Amino acid sequence: MIDITMSPIAFTIGSFSVRWYGIMVALAVLVVVLWVFWEIRRGAKVSYDTLFTAALVGIPAGIIFSRMLHVIDLWDYYSANPGQIIGFSGLTIYGAILGAVLAIWIYSKLSRFRFGYVMDLVAPGVLLAQAVGRVGCTINGCCYGAEASSWLPWSVVYTHPQSYAPLGVALHPTQVYEIAFLLIAFGVLFPLRKRFQPDGSLFLIYLSAYSAWRVGVGFLRDGTSFLFGLHQAQVIGIIVLIIAITILIWRTRWVKTPSSA
Repeated sequence: MIDITMSPIAFTIGSFSVRWYGIMVALAVLVVVLWVFWEIRRGAKVSYDTLFTAALVGIPAGIIFSRMLHVIDLWDYYSANPGQIIGFSGLTIYGAILGAVLAIWIYSKLSRFRFGYVMDLVAPGVLLAQAVGRVGCTINGCCYGAEASSWLPWSVVYTHPQSYAPLGVALHPTQVYEIAFLLIAFGVLFPLRKRFQPDGSLFLIYLSAYSAWRVGVGFLRDGTSFLFGLHQAQVIGIIVLIIAITILIWRTRWVKTPSSA
């Protein structure tokens, strides 16, 4: 077993505490922005103004939608404590992704930039950003796994009183499982850039892979039952997976890379 004794709080300013989770979420957003900037410098056909505006639209929408799904998932608690509905202590990665994508899609219809093309550019960066965010979850003790057998050598035990995980209990390190999955997915998807047509196909593959992962890992995650005994993320994952695969089958094709002379 691995003991996690690190404090989830990075520092305090007066009575205000800044948790490592918040720092890692901010870094994750920065990773996505820097990734697209890097792609533009390498010749991607997106203007910096478009990227900047898309970020201004997508980031707040992702935060709002993320918080909304969290509140819905724990409605019994928040209905009894409505004053805590507005806040940043609970965010869902699915809400962040879907909220940002929806807002950027609406913006694309108004400004007429190539939504699918931009999403394909973003997809590998999103994987890296999620991995960074899950580091924050690991330190924070949120998104923890179900109780693990005592013989599991990589189970984790949280001991710091500020942790959100139950203390002194061996748990599956599902946050670390997800970091490993995200990095592997990045290693697979990154070389496949520009290998699928039409635009948006790579992003749909990312959505499909991540949705399948969330459905599976949900059986090792602690959480509340949302529908048919499944967690909220699993239900959303199934819906997104069905939609994404349907669109992929309908419109995606493989593009051969030109052979070198």
